[in-house]
Amino acid sequence: MTINLNPYINWRGQAREAMEFYRSVLGGELQVMTFADMGGTAMGVAEAEVDWVMHAALSVSDSVLLMGADHPQHVPGEPQQQQVSISGPAEDEATLRAWWDGLSEGATIHQPLEKAPWGDSFGMLEDRYGVQWLVNIAGAPQG
Repeated sequence: MTINLNPYINWRGQAREAMEFYRSVLGGELQVMTFADMGGTAMGVAEAEVDWVMHAALSVSDSVLLMGADHPQHVPGEPQQQQVSISGPAEDEATLRAWWDGLSEGATIHQPLEKAPWGDSFGMLEDRYGVQWLVNIAGAPQG
C-alpha cells in the first residue's frame, strides 16, 4: 500500500490562477473542478462564486501532488496562512533551483536559497498568492 500526504491550499477566488501558475513553474497535469461543475448555487455557493475552484489537483510526478481550492464566503472561517515544503537530494538541484526561480516571480524572499548551517541549501519565500514555500536541497554545495 502507498500512503500519500499532500499539501492542500485554500484561497478566496484565486485558486485557478494560482494553480495555473504552479503548473507553469512545476510542470505536470492540472485538473480543475468548479462549483458550477457540481451544482453551483444548489450547493449554497453564491452566484458570483460558482466558477471558483471546488477542487484542483496538480500532478507533477508520482511523489509530487499539489491540491487546492477556493474557500466560498458561505463556508465558516477564513483561509489560513499556508506553507509548502519541497526538498530533495543534490542530484535534483537543477530542478529544485528552477522551481525556486519560478516561484520567486513576484514573491517576497524571506531567506535566499543558499548554503545553510546544517550543510544543505535552503530558502524560504512567500509567493504572489500568499503561500510560503520552503525549499531544501540536501548537501547542495552552491549558495
